[in-house]
Amino acid sequence: MDVNYELYKVFYHVASSLSFSEASKKLYISQSAVSQSIKTLERKLEQPLFIRSTKRVQLTPAGKMLFKHIEPAVNLIARGEEQLLTPNAFGFGQLHIGASDTICRYFLVPYLGQFRKDFPNIPIKVTNATSLSCVDLLAQGKVDLIIANYPNSRMNSAYIQKTVASFRDVFIANPAYYDLQQEVTFGQLQKYPILMLERKSATSEYLHKLFLQQQLELVPEVELSSNDLLIDLARIGLGIAFIPDYCLAEGEKELYVIHTKEQIPQRQIVAAMNPSLPFSASAHEFLSRLPDARECGGA
Repeated sequence: MDVNYELYKVFYHVASSLSFSEASKKLYISQSAVSQSIKTLERKLEQPLFIRSTKRVQLTPAGKMLFKHIEPAVNLIARGEEQLLTPNAFGFGQLHIGASDTICRYFLVPYLGQFRKDFPNIPIKVTNATSLSCVDLLAQGKVDLIIANYPNSRMNSAYIQKTVASFRDVFIANPAYYDLQQEVTFGQLQKYPILMLERKSATSEYLHKLFLQQQLELVPEVELSSNDLLIDLARIGLGIAFIPDYCLAEGEKELYVIHTKEQIPQRQIVAAMNPSLPFSASAHEFLSRLPDARECGGA
């Protein structure tokens, strides 16, 4: 079918913002031109793509299906342009990574630092998102590579290139406020205020699943987006925090790990790329520098 790419680009901006006016601003064309482009595309595809009303715009089922294909295509073109506009002596272009703030701080920083030293002319971009949202970025073609927690309900196993680290999650508390030096059950922990990451995170998804396996409902007292802040709140006695063990500093004196009767299995940090999209040379090079936890016995 002979459809001008510009029509798909207009469709992408309207679909991603669900606003004709926002799309016109991003494309630097009039709102009437946006509307006319959408009408032309709908006529060529012989299907309505949007449900228009005075208050809002919605995608039709056909529009939703088309958007799933158009979004990664548009992002792939944008990434290709970035690669061409930022070449260097090694033939590499920009490296774009998606990762959570916790993984960035506690795992990625030294690898990013060394990559910067070895390839100072390669632009590095890091998009911060939860491990669940990072998978969406990868599926949409917005990033070259993600470093994310696993298990992850959104992760396609075909995406995983390497397991780069293993870790355990722990409950921590300040003994001045919570004296739980003996082994406790999840049921007993329910009686105390639980501090944990927000529901849209893989860590929250994981802990809720562990409690459900014991026929228990987990109702946290506090849900935040930062493990470091959870540690700070646990330190002042606001509750019992659930965090990855590597976030707890060695020699920590104010906090201790609470041992639970139910085993908390290990989780992994994985590096993932979308095999349906081209791999950039920069992403391949960076991936090769990350450790393989399965070869070195974990991390």
